[in-house]
Amino acid sequence: MDFGFIKEYIPMYAEAAKLTFSIGLIGIIGASIVGFICSIIKYVKVPVLRRIISVYIELSRNTPLLVQLFFLYFGLPKIGLMMSSRGCAITGLIFLGGSYMAEAFRSGLEAVESTQIECAESLGLKRYQVMRYVVFPQSLAMSMPAFCANIIFLIKETSVFSAVALADLMYVAKDLIGLYYKTDEALLMLVVSYLILLLPISILCSVIERRLQYAGYRN
Repeated sequence: MDFGFIKEYIPMYAEAAKLTFSIGLIGIIGASIVGFICSIIKYVKVPVLRRIISVYIELSRNTPLLVQLFFLYFGLPKIGLMMSSRGCAITGLIFLGGSYMAEAFRSGLEAVESTQIECAESLGLKRYQVMRYVVFPQSLAMSMPAFCANIIFLIKETSVFSAVALADLMYVAKDLIGLYYKTDEALLMLVVSYLILLLPISILCSVIERRLQYAGYRN
Protein backbone atom coordinates (compact mmCIF):
# COMPACT_ATOMS: atom_id res chain seq x y z
CA MET A 1 0.00 0.00 0.00
CA ASP A 2 1.52 3.30 -1.13
CA PHE A 3 0.55 5.76 1.60
CA GLY A 4 2.54 8.52 -0.08
CA PHE A 5 0.29 8.22 -3.10
CA ILE A 6 -2.79 8.30 -0.88
CA LYS A 7 -1.57 11.44 0.90
CA GLU A 8 -0.83 13.14 -2.40
CA TYR A 9 -4.28 12.57 -3.91
CA ILE A 10 -6.49 13.07 -0.85
CA PRO A 11 -7.19 16.71 -1.89
CA MET A 12 -8.45 15.48 -5.28
CA TYR A 13 -10.87 13.11 -3.56
CA ALA A 14 -11.96 15.90 -1.22
CA GLU A 15 -12.91 18.10 -4.18
CA ALA A 16 -14.72 15.20 -5.85
CA ALA A 17 -16.56 14.49 -2.58
CA LYS A 18 -17.72 18.12 -2.40
CA LEU A 19 -19.07 17.87 -5.94
CA THR A 20 -20.75 14.53 -5.22
CA PHE A 21 -22.33 15.85 -2.01
CA SER A 22 -23.54 19.11 -3.58
CA ILE A 23 -25.18 17.34 -6.50
CA GLY A 24 -26.61 14.70 -4.19
CA LEU A 25 -28.03 17.36 -1.87
CA ILE A 26 -29.70 19.30 -4.71
CA GLY A 27 -31.01 16.06 -6.19
CA ILE A 28 -32.43 14.86 -2.86
CA ILE A 29 -34.16 18.19 -2.19
CA GLY A 30 -35.63 18.21 -5.70
CA ALA A 31 -36.65 14.55 -5.45
CA SER A 32 -38.33 15.17 -2.08
CA ILE A 33 -40.37 18.04 -3.51
CA VAL A 34 -41.36 16.02 -6.58
CA GLY A 35 -42.14 12.97 -4.46
CA PHE A 36 -44.25 14.91 -1.99
CA ILE A 37 -46.33 16.52 -4.75
CA CYS A 38 -46.79 13.17 -6.51
CA SER A 39 -47.82 11.43 -3.28
CA ILE A 40 -50.45 14.11 -2.56
CA ILE A 41 -51.87 13.77 -6.08
CA LYS A 42 -52.12 10.00 -5.70
CA TYR A 43 -53.55 10.26 -2.19
CA VAL A 44 -56.36 12.66 -3.11
CA LYS A 45 -57.02 10.60 -6.25
CA VAL A 46 -57.01 13.29 -8.95
CA PRO A 47 -58.11 11.10 -11.93
CA VAL A 48 -55.94 12.17 -14.88
CA LEU A 49 -52.95 13.38 -12.90
CA ARG A 50 -52.95 10.20 -10.83
CA ARG A 51 -52.52 8.08 -13.97
CA ILE A 52 -49.74 10.31 -15.24
CA ILE A 53 -47.95 10.06 -11.88
CA SER A 54 -48.34 6.27 -11.90
CA VAL A 55 -46.75 6.07 -15.37
CA TYR A 56 -43.89 8.32 -14.24
CA ILE A 57 -43.23 6.23 -11.12
CA GLU A 58 -43.21 2.94 -13.05
CA LEU A 59 -40.97 4.39 -15.77
CA SER A 60 -38.55 5.90 -13.29
CA ARG A 61 -38.28 2.94 -10.92
CA ASN A 62 -37.94 0.33 -13.66
CA THR A 63 -35.13 1.96 -15.64
CA PRO A 64 -31.55 2.27 -14.37
CA LEU A 65 -30.18 5.72 -13.56
CA LEU A 66 -27.31 5.08 -15.97
CA VAL A 67 -29.76 4.62 -18.86
CA GLN A 68 -31.61 7.78 -17.84
CA LEU A 69 -28.33 9.72 -17.80
CA PHE A 70 -27.37 8.43 -21.23
CA PHE A 71 -30.74 9.56 -22.56
CA LEU A 72 -30.29 13.04 -21.07
CA TYR A 73 -26.64 13.44 -22.06
CA PHE A 74 -26.53 11.73 -25.46
CA GLY A 75 -30.17 11.48 -26.54
CA LEU A 76 -31.56 14.96 -25.92
CA PRO A 77 -28.86 16.73 -28.01
CA LYS A 78 -30.20 14.83 -31.03
CA ILE A 79 -33.37 16.92 -30.79
CA GLY A 80 -31.55 20.13 -29.96
CA LEU A 81 -31.72 20.05 -26.14
CA MET A 82 -28.26 20.46 -24.64
CA MET A 83 -27.50 19.91 -20.96
CA SER A 84 -24.27 20.13 -19.01
CA SER A 85 -22.91 17.11 -17.16
CA ARG A 86 -23.96 18.67 -13.87
CA GLY A 87 -27.44 19.44 -15.19
CA CYS A 88 -27.86 15.88 -16.44
CA ALA A 89 -26.74 14.47 -13.09
CA ILE A 90 -29.14 16.64 -11.07
CA THR A 91 -32.05 16.05 -13.45
CA GLY A 92 -31.45 12.29 -13.49
CA LEU A 93 -31.23 12.10 -9.71
CA ILE A 94 -34.44 14.10 -9.26
CA PHE A 95 -36.23 11.99 -11.88
CA LEU A 96 -35.18 8.73 -10.23
CA GLY A 97 -35.46 9.89 -6.63
CA GLY A 98 -38.84 11.55 -7.10
CA SER A 99 -40.51 8.21 -7.75
CA TYR A 100 -38.97 6.55 -4.68
CA MET A 101 -39.81 9.52 -2.48
CA ALA A 102 -43.38 9.53 -3.84
CA GLU A 103 -43.88 5.91 -2.79
CA ALA A 104 -42.31 6.56 0.62
CA PHE A 105 -44.61 9.53 1.30
CA ARG A 106 -47.65 7.74 -0.14
CA SER A 107 -47.14 4.77 2.17
CA GLY A 108 -47.02 7.17 5.11
CA LEU A 109 -50.20 8.95 4.03
CA GLU A 110 -52.10 5.71 3.57
CA ALA A 111 -50.89 4.40 6.95
CA VAL A 112 -52.87 7.06 8.80
CA GLU A 113 -56.02 5.37 10.12
CA SER A 114 -59.28 6.51 8.60
CA THR A 115 -60.86 6.66 12.07
CA GLN A 116 -58.55 9.52 13.01
CA ILE A 117 -59.57 11.45 9.90
CA GLU A 118 -63.24 10.82 10.64
CA CYS A 119 -62.79 11.99 14.24
CA ALA A 120 -61.09 15.18 13.06
CA GLU A 121 -63.89 15.85 10.57
CA SER A 122 -66.50 15.22 13.26
CA LEU A 123 -64.87 17.97 15.34
CA GLY A 124 -65.56 20.41 12.53
CA LEU A 125 -62.09 20.60 10.98
CA LYS A 126 -62.00 21.43 7.30
CA ARG A 127 -60.29 19.17 4.77
CA TYR A 128 -57.07 21.19 4.62
CA GLN A 129 -56.98 21.38 8.42
CA VAL A 130 -57.33 17.62 8.69
CA MET A 131 -54.43 17.20 6.27
CA ARG A 132 -52.27 19.77 8.05
CA TYR A 133 -52.86 18.83 11.68
CA VAL A 134 -53.73 15.14 11.54
CA VAL A 135 -52.53 13.44 8.36
CA PHE A 136 -49.24 15.18 7.55
CA PRO A 137 -47.56 14.95 10.99
CA GLN A 138 -48.30 11.24 11.33
CA SER A 139 -47.55 10.35 7.71
CA LEU A 140 -44.18 12.13 7.76
CA ALA A 141 -43.21 10.30 10.93
CA MET A 142 -44.21 6.91 9.50
CA SER A 143 -42.50 7.54 6.15
CA MET A 144 -39.23 8.65 7.76
CA PRO A 145 -37.48 5.22 7.65
CA ALA A 146 -38.18 4.87 3.92
CA PHE A 147 -37.26 8.52 3.36
CA CYS A 148 -33.89 8.07 5.08
CA ALA A 149 -33.20 4.87 3.15
CA ASN A 150 -33.92 6.74 -0.08
CA ILE A 151 -31.47 9.49 0.84
CA ILE A 152 -28.66 6.97 1.30
CA PHE A 153 -29.71 5.14 -1.86
CA LEU A 154 -29.61 8.32 -3.96
CA ILE A 155 -26.20 9.37 -2.70
CA LYS A 156 -24.84 5.93 -3.58
CA GLU A 157 -26.40 6.26 -7.03
CA THR A 158 -24.14 9.26 -7.69
CA SER A 159 -21.39 6.74 -8.39
CA VAL A 160 -22.63 6.44 -12.00
CA PHE A 161 -22.24 10.16 -12.75
CA SER A 162 -18.76 9.55 -14.15
CA ALA A 163 -20.52 8.11 -17.22
CA VAL A 164 -21.46 11.65 -18.27
CA ALA A 165 -17.96 13.07 -17.74
CA LEU A 166 -18.63 14.46 -14.28
CA ALA A 167 -15.54 14.53 -12.05
CA ASP A 168 -17.16 12.81 -9.08
CA LEU A 169 -15.57 10.29 -6.72
CA MET A 170 -15.88 7.36 -9.10
CA TYR A 171 -14.45 9.41 -11.97
CA VAL A 172 -11.38 10.35 -9.91
CA ALA A 173 -10.84 6.74 -8.80
CA LYS A 174 -11.06 5.38 -12.34
CA ASP A 175 -8.80 8.15 -13.62
CA LEU A 176 -6.07 7.41 -11.07
CA ILE A 177 -6.28 3.68 -11.71
CA GLY A 178 -5.94 4.26 -15.44
CA LEU A 179 -3.00 6.64 -15.07
CA TYR A 180 -0.95 5.06 -12.27
CA TYR A 181 -2.36 1.51 -11.87
CA LYS A 182 -2.74 2.15 -8.14
CA THR A 183 -5.92 0.12 -7.86
CA ASP A 184 -5.81 -0.69 -4.15
CA GLU A 185 -5.00 2.85 -3.10
CA ALA A 186 -7.58 4.46 -5.39
CA LEU A 187 -10.35 2.09 -4.32
CA LEU A 188 -9.46 2.46 -0.64
CA MET A 189 -9.81 6.24 -0.89
CA LEU A 190 -13.07 5.77 -2.79
CA VAL A 191 -14.55 3.54 -0.09
CA VAL A 192 -13.40 5.85 2.70
CA SER A 193 -14.83 8.88 0.88
CA TYR A 194 -18.27 7.29 0.58
CA LEU A 195 -18.13 6.21 4.22
CA ILE A 196 -17.35 9.77 5.28
CA LEU A 197 -20.32 10.99 3.25
CA LEU A 198 -22.84 8.32 4.21
CA LEU A 199 -22.02 7.31 7.79
CA PRO A 200 -23.03 10.64 9.41
CA ILE A 201 -26.26 10.65 7.40
CA SER A 202 -27.01 7.09 8.46
CA ILE A 203 -26.37 7.91 12.13
CA LEU A 204 -28.48 11.08 11.95
CA CYS A 205 -31.35 9.18 10.33
CA SER A 206 -31.19 6.52 13.05
CA VAL A 207 -31.35 9.20 15.75
CA ILE A 208 -34.34 10.89 14.07
CA GLU A 209 -36.17 7.57 13.69
CA ARG A 210 -35.64 6.70 17.37
CA ARG A 211 -36.86 10.13 18.48
CA LEU A 212 -39.97 9.81 16.33
CA GLN A 213 -40.68 6.34 17.69
CA TYR A 214 -40.21 7.59 21.25
CA ALA A 215 -42.53 10.53 20.59
CA GLY A 216 -45.08 8.12 19.12
CA TYR A 217 -44.94 5.87 22.18
CA ARG A 218 -45.39 8.85 24.50
CA ASN A 219 -48.41 10.05 22.53
